[in-house]
Amino acid sequence: MPEPDPTYRKHPVSFVRRSGRMSDGQERAWAELSPQYLIDVPRDVASTSVAPDARIDPAAVYGRTAPLIVEIGSGQGHAIVHAASTRPDTDFLAVEVFRAGLARTMKDAAAAGAANLRLVEANAPEVLQHLLPAASVSEVWVFFPDPWHKKRHAKRRLITAEFAEIAARVFVPGGTLRLATDWEEYALQMAEVMDAAPDFTRAFEGEWASRFDGRVMTAFERKGGAAGREIRDLAYRRA
Repeated sequence: MPEPDPTYRKHPVSFVRRSGRMSDGQERAWAELSPQYLIDVPRDVASTSVAPDARIDPAAVYGRTAPLIVEIGSGQGHAIVHAASTRPDTDFLAVEVFRAGLARTMKDAAAAGAANLRLVEANAPEVLQHLLPAASVSEVWVFFPDPWHKKRHAKRRLITAEFAEIAARVFVPGGTLRLATDWEEYALQMAEVMDAAPDFTRAFEGEWASRFDGRVMTAFERKGGAAGREIRDLAYRRA
């Protein structure tokens, strides 16, 4: 794939581009289930970009009007499939660029009968900036984003002042941004960024928020705990 226009990388991205082939089962899931679960996205300068004039109407996409929760970096979908299958009164949108993970998510969603879940293969800040209508989202989840723990790579982190500004437009008043990471230094940076964001206020007391009980325990989270890294949660409310 050709490299995107250099200006594209000046904006926050929600992913590390991964290579590799999907398994036969994932290929079948993609072919059979993407018409039901995957939202078709008009592209801009890259294969995971979103055209500036792209828009969706959530009521049309889900066939109803209900609270909408967006997970950024949904991975293989363990958290969002569990949430969608246990909260049928809420709509869910998984944003991910790892196609094998999206295929696994669709397969598990179909097995769980989660008709209230849709997926987008795209860079999340552009989904928030372009694809979703203003004041349409009740919650945004960012669980265990890439920490870019090397100092020279820290500028690639997702949670920045620019991200906070972009995200603010999609929230309904009082909507909640939920964050979690197993890297202390990134947690401190998240708190610094979001505490300074004029459109958000803390939705917790003390140094860290309590663990979000709506987040199912995944193998990734258990692995971080087993390695001795404390899981830190943050929650911010749209002012």
